[in-house]
Amino acid sequence: MLKLHYNLEKISMGLVGAIIAVASVGGIVEIAPLFTIEETVEIPADMRPHTPLELAGREIYIREGCYACHSQMVRSLADELDRYGPYSLAAESAYDHPMLWGSKRTGPDLARIGGKYSDSWHMAHLIDPRSVIPVSIMPAYPWLTRALDTRLIEDSLATLARLGVPYDADMIENATADALAQSRPDSDGAEGVRDRYGEDVPLRDFDGDPDRLTEMDAVVAYLQSLGTLTGEARRLMAEEDE
Repeated sequence: MLKLHYNLEKISMGLVGAIIAVASVGGIVEIAPLFTIEETVEIPADMRPHTPLELAGREIYIREGCYACHSQMVRSLADELDRYGPYSLAAESAYDHPMLWGSKRTGPDLARIGGKYSDSWHMAHLIDPRSVIPVSIMPAYPWLTRALDTRLIEDSLATLARLGVPYDADMIENATADALAQSRPDSDGAEGVRDRYGEDVPLRDFDGDPDRLTEMDAVVAYLQSLGTLTGEARRLMAEEDE
């Protein structure tokens, strides 16, 4: 076998052809299942898409490069299940464009971070990480207290709708208003958010400043949504434990 490889290396075009053949096989193995992904990945009945405010927070999360240090994929290994909770399901990322699974963990995985800490903890952690975790090496993001730019929220929902995310015309039309209403539970638009995204959608002032809609509102809303868009993973794990 080594002799065959040695002889193949002497023939440059033959080596190139062999590399292309091997890479093609690997590509086909990875790509072919994607043509049947709608049949193999079943969307849970209780799965909901991100609200406009959460989606805006996700865009800021990507903009600030948070995905470079935090994965969003709990693997089915005992130590990960003990630390993070139920392993991630493909269906949980069905509406994510792009997906943020990742493998780099300079910081902990965030797939199950929703509800683990309070809004005020997240806000303090983002403004000054060392104030809550003295040994943290995470950079600070004090500028997230600035006003949230909502001009592209409707366009973002419309684009994702074309990619298959179940945003209907009513959701798109009310996207900007819903982003504001989610952070103001006593406003007239709050019930509209629940009507469009479900009764379990959190409606509250995420950054502690009810008079302004900020990037901090959006990022905290997004972090609190992670792992909460469906309860399917926890149900499956509970069944496996029985």
